[in-house]
Amino acid sequence: MRFNLMLPAGLALAAAAPIQAAPQFSADAYKSHVAFLADDMLLGRRTGSPGHEIAVRYIASQFTALGLKPGGDDGTYFQRFGLAETSQSALGSMTISGPQGSKSWADGSDVVLRRNPAFPNPDVTAPLMFVGYGIDDPKHGHDDYRGLDVKGKIVVALANFPVGTPSEAGAYYAAEKRTMAGKRGAVGMIQIYSRAVAKIRPWPSVRRNATFAAVSWLEADGRPHDEAGLSAYGYATGEAAEALFAGSPKGLKAVLDRADKGAVKGFALKTKAHIVDHTETKRISSANVVGILPGSDPRLAPEYVVLSAHSDHIGITPPQPDDRPDTDRINNGALDNAAGIATMIEVGRAATQDPDKPRRSLIFLASTGEEEGLLGADYYARHPTVPIASIVGDVDLDMPLLTYHFTDVNAFGADHSTIGPTVAASGKPMGVALSPDPEPQETVFVRSDHYMFVRQGVPAVFLATGWAGDGKAAWADFEANHYHKPSDDMKLPIHWDEGARFTDINYRITRAMADGEQRPMWFKDDFFGDIFAPNQPKADAPAPGK
Repeated sequence: MRFNLMLPAGLALAAAAPIQAAPQFSADAYKSHVAFLADDMLLGRRTGSPGHEIAVRYIASQFTALGLKPGGDDGTYFQRFGLAETSQSALGSMTISGPQGSKSWADGSDVVLRRNPAFPNPDVTAPLMFVGYGIDDPKHGHDDYRGLDVKGKIVVALANFPVGTPSEAGAYYAAEKRTMAGKRGAVGMIQIYSRAVAKIRPWPSVRRNATFAAVSWLEADGRPHDEAGLSAYGYATGEAAEALFAGSPKGLKAVLDRADKGAVKGFALKTKAHIVDHTETKRISSANVVGILPGSDPRLAPEYVVLSAHSDHIGITPPQPDDRPDTDRINNGALDNAAGIATMIEVGRAATQDPDKPRRSLIFLASTGEEEGLLGADYYARHPTVPIASIVGDVDLDMPLLTYHFTDVNAFGADHSTIGPTVAASGKPMGVALSPDPEPQETVFVRSDHYMFVRQGVPAVFLATGWAGDGKAAWADFEANHYHKPSDDMKLPIHWDEGARFTDINYRITRAMADGEQRPMWFKDDFFGDIFAPNQPKADAPAPGK
């Protein structure tokens, strides 16, 4: 749906701030930031690497030049914290035993194991219990654990969420299912794919992740952060998935047939599993970069609007057998996410140079570890350098695609809070529309840094250039040919004036959020607002189609 400016009474104050006439933004200045951050010298800015540390210090130097107040720890721009990176040291396996005997599968075959820094070198043997989708969701009628005792067991769950569940609510529960199992005493989880999920997530793509390292930030006592509490975790398909159900009244086919129609009830299996993996862990450190522009209104200055963007990328692609001597393996991350950082810096330049300063304070957050699992944003949202209750909203900037003239934006999460109408009103003077999520099945709202603020009750959106006009084709080309590849570099046909325009609309949005009399608010009866901010005041949502 699209938002217009005819807002219901409960929403009027939330979007009543005047839309600022944005200053002129420089395409050359924008390009200069991207060119530095995407230079080969930084070797792909992998979290914890020297190249990423150069990027972190560059961003801090820009904040210094802008006159932003240090918002990190100990009077600096840096919020530094430790990380545990756990990788495979030798091939793991899963052995399934039951009435029909015992068989083992190596990691990367019909079984894929995932690492957890909180449980290095797992060696777990336990009975198996099928738990449907493993979701406890009273609002949508799912209580998969009813009547099931999973304490001390490895649960077997269908991946994703049942047919008919709203996509974003389903994505939330899919992400939380390991924690739901751990809180009920399970010691591990094996997920299997429904036929619908297998179509959009083919097994070869899952298998490619078999050797990926897992990274967690460290608690104050040095333990890797972990909410699930599961010693072992992985996926099974093919013969391995069938073996899980050996001897049970319902086999794998019957379970998948039922999953095609909706929810599936759990039951005890006749099998047990032995999961073993061999890992090694190294400790690294990285830093968020935080700058603050104090607000000009004594009454509103204690409140903060966050503009965030991640500074890291994925580093260097490992050598492949068919590489030539001149093969480019550096993932420079020009658009992902040097462009987001450039946008944030230039919004900061405009805000500091504008004689009419924002009423609320602004936080500029360059987060680390996004590519490793939204780690820097999660750490900041849990350990904010200002009280979390004083943060009223976040706009996250990640991979704006600037290879075409954009005429709309997607603000993932716009339909959850009054930030959505603010985005729509801010873009209107520029002729930039707010479009609905073009791929709701991808559940982008729960997969980017802004969601870490949502989990702490803060209304937030993730802003990206949209699909109108040439946008859909441009996005399809980038995702197929350049996303997380060395070709995401300065040789792309980037329209730098579009970077300036993207900065322009972000400045307008930021100022509207900072200057409005009413802070951003969740909509009444919103799924995420009810879960994460149940006691906050809520606004009336626009009528459907408005």
